[in-house]
Amino acid sequence: MAASTSRAAWWLSAYSASPASARAAWDRGALAAIPSSGDWRVVEAPLIRSVLAMQQIGSDRLGPALAAPASGLAWWLVPAEEADQLDDLLTVHPAGWVLRCPPPAAAIEGRFWLELPDGSGRLTSAALLGAAFGPTGAVER
Repeated sequence: MAASTSRAAWWLSAYSASPASARAAWDRGALAAIPSSGDWRVVEAPLIRSVLAMQQIGSDRLGPALAAPASGLAWWLVPAEEADQLDDLLTVHPAGWVLRCPPPAAAIEGRFWLELPDGSGRLTSAALLGAAFGPTGAVER
């Protein structure tokens, strides 16, 4: 099965200006340009702290998170209406900011999903992400 045919790939590519072009890029082994939308925004954070935050948040409450080890960065998809809660703590990209990403379950140009999009639209809560990155790094379980 091609990387672009999974439910998660269809969900993610639907946010592209041309979903078919995004899926074609993935099938060629290239990153696709997926702009953040009215549904979600992109929050940029240090990669190592992101991995630790994932442990704090817990796998049952994580939404998609993309990693780029070469740059030491991770990008989290959070609900658009919650994203600004994090702007004093992390880099919150504006609506329309383009995330260059591989398809779910694949690595391209050194980027891969730490937490895969699952096609359901599940996102990481800004409150949980903020708690994990905050001064105490503690998330209420």
